[in-house]
Amino acid sequence: MNSFWRKAPCGIPTPWKGHYFGRDGESKVALSISKLEEIRRQASHFDWSAEICPQATVDDLDGEALSVARNNFIRKLGGRNLLDGLDQWDLSTLLGKARLTRNGKITRAALLLLGKPEASHHLSPNPAQITWKLSTEEEAYEHFGPPFLLAIEKVFNRIRNVKFRIQAFHRLLPDEIDKYDSRIVLEALNNCIAHQDYAQNARIIVTEKADRLMLQNRGGFFDGSVEDYILRERTPERYRNTFLVQAMVNLNMIDTLGMGIRRMFQQQRERYLPMPEYDLSNRDRVILSIYGRQIDENYGRILMERKDLSLEEIVALDRVQKSQTIGKDVAKRLRVKRLVTGRYPRIFLAADVARVVEKPADYTKHRAFDKQYYKDLVINFLRQHKKARPQDFQRLLFDKLSDLYTESQRKAKIRNLLQEMVGEGSIVNTGGRGNTAKWVLSDDRSAGD
Repeated sequence: MNSFWRKAPCGIPTPWKGHYFGRDGESKVALSISKLEEIRRQASHFDWSAEICPQATVDDLDGEALSVARNNFIRKLGGRNLLDGLDQWDLSTLLGKARLTRNGKITRAALLLLGKPEASHHLSPNPAQITWKLSTEEEAYEHFGPPFLLAIEKVFNRIRNVKFRIQAFHRLLPDEIDKYDSRIVLEALNNCIAHQDYAQNARIIVTEKADRLMLQNRGGFFDGSVEDYILRERTPERYRNTFLVQAMVNLNMIDTLGMGIRRMFQQQRERYLPMPEYDLSNRDRVILSIYGRQIDENYGRILMERKDLSLEEIVALDRVQKSQTIGKDVAKRLRVKRLVTGRYPRIFLAADVARVVEKPADYTKHRAFDKQYYKDLVINFLRQHKKARPQDFQRLLFDKLSDLYTESQRKAKIRNLLQEMVGEGSIVNTGGRGNTAKWVLSDDRSAGD
């Protein structure tokens, strides 16, 4: 076997002809310095969060954060706290038992979670910040430093969390919900803290848009795939920041069973809103979008009515409403269940599903007719009027195309339809291009003169 194709040993970058390469999608690219360092750290099982800050002391820890940490630890241990005398532990014992110190020394994990804002210099050059950024018709931002145990609630409070109503078809009163569920947002924020690649010296960024929150942390998705945690209930085998993760578990911020991601999807399902969405296109960062607004009302109403759907089916339907491609196998299963219709890969919510949640006349506005229906309209128009300009066909077809299309998409659909009919030989353009085109039936060319 050619040695070039052998798997590289863990933690040792392997050169080829003196250069280091990696994969970026289907392409072979040179490895960046940060990626080389990431590979090297694998050999020593480097854990940035476990490192001791030799100059830091307990005086660098925030009093309020310490009080919250003690209470959280008591709740984590449940009824055992009184037996163990946890509420009477001195500070040194508490920090050691919560895995925030090593041999009585303050770690980077302790400073991130419990440190005073002015003590963040011990973590330099890491900025140790969570940045909230408003990116709508208004713009604003704010940085939040340690203690992260308290900062996550402050970040959530900066988000504009208005209430809105969702009306089920058969219900007299609408359901009123918050734009964002605090449990989902706090879970996502804690995951960013737990899985950030702190060696890259970057901030965690929370961007608030009109219809969603986008939470970004550095470092690729570390163990397994998103689908593993959503659909297969995977338990993580390893962590980028093992020391930090264990401390966050002890402080009741996260769990180590990998149920957080699946829980976010389930909670968003209960709110009848689009599923969270992970963007992993950049290998050096993870971006999670949490939707706070409906995309397609039909989708939300189906969730209200169809309690029998599995999470896998709902995730697939969510991708359909976002005009994203799903696999042929899952599309086939959805079609058998009469959940989708249309020709793959252009599929949409099926009529018999929509009838459960809305009037058939409303559904017709969203679905597309067969292509032959539009061709017949064009032929009949030309038989009656002999010729037509592009604007004539727009008036004829615009309100008959699915109202899920934008204006530009409808124009493109009409152009493509006419070009297809030219290729079939049923019509011909006797004018110019664009708005100067003049369409006639192929057997009536004289009408264009």
